[in-house]
Amino acid sequence: MNTDPIADYLTRVRNAIKANHRVVEVPASNLKKEITKVLFDKGYIANYKFEDNNAQGTIKIALKYNPITRIPAIRTLVRVSKPGLRQYAGVDNMPRVLNGLGIAILSTSKGVMTDKEAAKLNIGGEVLCHVY
Repeated sequence: MNTDPIADYLTRVRNAIKANHRVVEVPASNLKKEITKVLFDKGYIANYKFEDNNAQGTIKIALKYNPITRIPAIRTLVRVSKPGLRQYAGVDNMPRVLNGLGIAILSTSKGVMTDKEAAKLNIGGEVLCHVY
């Protein structure tokens, strides 16, 4: 039993980047699928594929690296809100990641989105993670 599936997802991606893997496979859930879509839309991963081969399904994520220097697009992936201590942010106290260069992924009433999109829609939510 996994008590924090989002932390497990982020750890699998972080470990795959440290081991210079091209593809990482994680168990699927609707929230993980939405986080993966945000990472793809913002250019942090090269591609993704949802596979429904068993009851839960999997997500295959193709990681993105600089072709010359082999530096990964995701430098840091940090879980913010944990099951024991949830972190929420309103519109007026939205987190700034790396002075605006990174993104914070939020779970809002309108779905999973970045901090900039949430500020544009004038809504707050639970801060899931920081990516830069």
